[in-house]
Amino acid sequence: MRENSPISNVLIATTEAMLFAAPSAVTVSQLAEAAGVNPKDIEDCLAELEARYSKEGGLRLKWHKAKVELTTAPEYATQVENLLGLEANSRLSRAGVETLSIVAYKQPITRPGIDSIRGVNSDGVIKSLLLKGMIEESGRAEGPGRPILYSTTSAFLQQFGLRSIDELPPFDYEVIPDESSEENQVLKD
Repeated sequence: MRENSPISNVLIATTEAMLFAAPSAVTVSQLAEAAGVNPKDIEDCLAELEARYSKEGGLRLKWHKAKVELTTAPEYATQVENLLGLEANSRLSRAGVETLSIVAYKQPITRPGIDSIRGVNSDGVIKSLLLKGMIEESGRAEGPGRPILYSTTSAFLQQFGLRSIDELPPFDYEVIPDESSEENQVLKD
């Protein structure tokens, strides 16, 4: 918060209330406009809320594509699911995890881009991830046929306990085996 102009507890509480009531993630400018303050004040309020939530409590702020939303802390997911009578999230298949990883690290990416990395057709897996809300269509690529671009969603972040895509661990390209190595050769008759 700015030292010359401390943010009031009322504005912090107002920001928290707006986040609680918002049906989906919102931008800082949307919050500022609704509160009648400048965006810097809202940024200060969000920083204060983030600090409070990181110390204690069952809530967290989740950032995705320059939008923020109030969510439950991932460590309480089981209890929240029990309270709401939700079935535990269905497990992702190996192909689903693989495809989701590709989208997370390469987003936005097209289905042909995913297929070329996986080496197999990904239509069914993409359809499943779309239905689970883990990925979304995020536009069209330039080029022949203008294929659909896919990106991860805020549900993806929630599922994996991330506040933003920036929290993904760095991708280590060294662990990818060399395709020409003997152990990766397909035996042929």
